[in-house]
Amino acid sequence: MTGGAAVVTTTAERDATVISLHGEVDEDDAPLLARALARASEGGPPRTVVDLSGTPFVDSSVLHALLAAQRAHAAAGSVLVLAGPLHTAVRRLLDVTGAAPAFRMADSLATAMTC
Repeated sequence: MTGGAAVVTTTAERDATVISLHGEVDEDDAPLLARALARASEGGPPRTVVDLSGTPFVDSSVLHALLAAQRAHAAAGSVLVLAGPLHTAVRRLLDVTGAAPAFRMADSLATAMTC
């Protein structure tokens, strides 16, 4: 699916690394996300928040990167939280694949910072 250029940004906020996705994120952008998630799980703050509120679409390659990051964070003893609100297509991907229960999710970035 093609749309506006996807952007993956990483910022440090309080005791968390926040990785924000903007635009439609697909297999071309998934490596950027995977690298950011790997850096966050390797000795970063104890919490990583992936802000999905700015992306109307992610594909299975993004889901794969998120699942791998969830495993890496769990192994490192840190927390990975997906922050919304999630767009319909993103929520549908998590639900249809059965992946939603694998993640801690929050309705907003503010909630994700404390849950």
